[in-house]
Parts: sequence; C-alpha cells; structure tokens
Amino acid sequence: MATLVMLVLTLLLLAWFSRQLSLYIQMVFFALTRNGDQTIVFLFLLLLPGVIIHEAAHWGAARLLGLKTGKFRVWPKKQGKQIGMGSVSVQRGSLWQDSIVGLAPLVLGSVLIAWIGQQIFAAEQLSAALGAQQWAESLWIFRSAFKQPDGVVWAYLLFAIGNAMMPSASDREPLLPLIFYSLLALILYVILGLPLTPFTALLTWLTPLLQSLSSAFIFTILLDGVILFVLYCLVLLMAPRAVAK
Repeated sequence: MATLVMLVLTLLLLAWFSRQLSLYIQMVFFALTRNGDQTIVFLFLLLLPGVIIHEAAHWGAARLLGLKTGKFRVWPKKQGKQIGMGSVSVQRGSLWQDSIVGLAPLVLGSVLIAWIGQQIFAAEQLSAALGAQQWAESLWIFRSAFKQPDGVVWAYLLFAIGNAMMPSASDREPLLPLIFYSLLALILYVILGLPLTPFTALLTWLTPLLQSLSSAFIFTILLDGVILFVLYCLVLLMAPRAVAK
C-alpha cells in the first residue's frame, strides 16, 4: 500500500511541476520575444517528442479498441484559456473505452519514463539513496547520470515525455464517472465481506513495477526541479528589465 501511495504522490507532484514549467518557459520566452504566438510555438517545439507520443498513444489506443479515428494534428492551437499542443479525432465509445483512450498517453509516457529511468539513469539507486537520507550519495548519483553516453539527449527525452504525457481536460472528462463507479463497486465489495486476497495478491505482484515507476518519477521530478529553479532565476533577472522598458 505504501508503494501505491508513493506512486500517486510522485505522479501528482510531477503534474504540478509540469504546469509550473509550462508557465515559466512561456514567461521567459515571452520576456525575450514579446510575441505570444512565438512563445507558444517555442513551447510546442521544446516538447515535440512528448507531444507526438501523447497523440500517438490516443490514436493507437483507439485503434486497438476498435474506435474510428480521424484528423491527427500535431501543432499548437489556443483552446480558450488553454493551449492544445495536438489532437486526434476519435469516435466516442463506452465509458471504459473513452477512459482507456484518455489515459493512454499517461500510461505509455510512464512506461517510457520508467524504461529510461532504469536503463539509462539508475533511478532506483537514486530513490534508495534519497530514502536513506544519503544526500551526498544522492547528488553524486544524479550528477553521474548525465555522464552516461548521450545522457543529455536521454534527459531531454525524459523531460519532453514527462511534461507532455499528462491528460488534458478532454482526456480527463470520462475519468470522473469511472472513478465514481469504481469506488462504489469497491465499497460494495468491502461491505459484502468478500475476500480481499485477490487485491493484495495483485498489489504484491505489481509492487516491483510500481517501485520502478515511482523511482523514475522521482528522477524526473528532480530534473524538472533543477530546470524550474533556473527558469525562476531567469524570471527574477528579467523582471527589472521588463519594468525599465
């Protein structure tokens, strides 16, 4: 259970960092260009690999579920107060089908992050060092990760995928009723006194995977944290110039 809680917490923290990074990237680039359209295009190009994976996941999930797909767009577009980096026209299906299609980018992105984190950046070692409060060891592991072959390239892919995989408002739309019905079914299951052994066995079997995901998310959060700190400093440095103008 603790592993599952950690996974949820790291995912929520990663989502927060993703929103903050998007905001600060736009602030910095807008301060340099004074052009809103150029700023949006820059953000899009920066996250392009992640955007392509995001929309491809929607498309692939829909096709696997037998839903018809239409126009595939990978280009930024203003949608009210938000910016859509891409879209795929998908036929509406059942609640389960729509939920799977909506969650597909998060699932695929998480799998890719976990693979990069474990195979390239030794994310589990970093997570273990942090858990043991070995701060110097943690810093050494984090810095050493970027000395791997093509470490900077892999770090960029981790950044792009991790900050483009979060479900959009339209992706999250079918999830609320799905969560409600799932919780209702779980409550009824417990009230009826049915055995919890299948759930505990499934959680035990999934624990190594959940730990790998949590470790990869922690590494991505630290990477985002470093980038966000740099962007924050740039915003502070640019603020006096903006006032002077």
